[in-house]
Amino acid sequence: MAIRQRTLKTAIACTGIGLHSGAKVTMVLHPADPDTGIRFKRTDIAGRGAIVPALWSNVGDTRMNTCLVNGDGVAVGTVEHLLSALAGSGVDNCLIEINGAEVPVMDGSAAPFLFLVECAGTVELSAPRRAIRVLKRVSVKDGDKSATLIPGAGFSLTFEIDFASQAIARQEFSVALTRGAFKSEISRARTFGFEQDVTMLRAAGLARGGSLDNAVVIDSTGRKVLNDDGLRYGDEFVRHKILDAVGDLYLAGAPLIGRFHGIRSGHALNNLLLRTLFADQTAWEYTSVLPGSAAAQQAAPDLRAVANG
Repeated sequence: MAIRQRTLKTAIACTGIGLHSGAKVTMVLHPADPDTGIRFKRTDIAGRGAIVPALWSNVGDTRMNTCLVNGDGVAVGTVEHLLSALAGSGVDNCLIEINGAEVPVMDGSAAPFLFLVECAGTVELSAPRRAIRVLKRVSVKDGDKSATLIPGAGFSLTFEIDFASQAIARQEFSVALTRGAFKSEISRARTFGFEQDVTMLRAAGLARGGSLDNAVVIDSTGRKVLNDDGLRYGDEFVRHKILDAVGDLYLAGAPLIGRFHGIRSGHALNNLLLRTLFADQTAWEYTSVLPGSAAAQQAAPDLRAVANG
């Protein structure tokens, strides 16, 4: 018998500010029916057009975040950290009510959203969980940046970054999302930026809500982290890039079975990778998630103790 889909046991809310808009927003995560997936609902907009499904085909803007836009032009931005937490906790179906155009940034990581899911608990639904199995290598490039999916058991990610900044330099990290690895190895890694870019970003309408409370900031020399509490992981920067990739790839509409390798990749390439994958019908297939398989170990065991407790 296949592993079943999961949703939240009860609704749970949070309030925060948007990383780029700086606007205060309230968000409520609700349980959802089988096979409805992850959907956003803009409560500040009336009518059916307020629903924005979290799917790769709805990705619009990818400048410094992943922004979803539905056919009516209704948008929800900076969805990647929340989606990463939902992926890491094995939540298949969730309705997310939000009264603004951007998911609150919280502390810049996925940990606060993972905590919300743990507090709400999760519950099994009647429908079997489906996954998307990668059948052959798919790769996209943009100069020295690339993103690749190849067949593999379960879901694992490797990421490489290389910055001129001495505080970051070259970092590489690999992780298989099994047995709680997302929570312990990835979830607390925060978004990051550079002090000298703040004025430029704000002039472009970005990072207006950014601060040392929700991002790791590197000083103008490129050598020093300005946050008083320092880094949460020695290689927090590359781990956050993996966190972003987990969220971006969950826009496939189901968990992936395969191996991801990103080299300086970002939101745009991550989305292009999914578009390229789904454009080739021979590159993927739907499959049931069976007990005991590597895919069945992805995150859910951590939360079942909470859900059933």
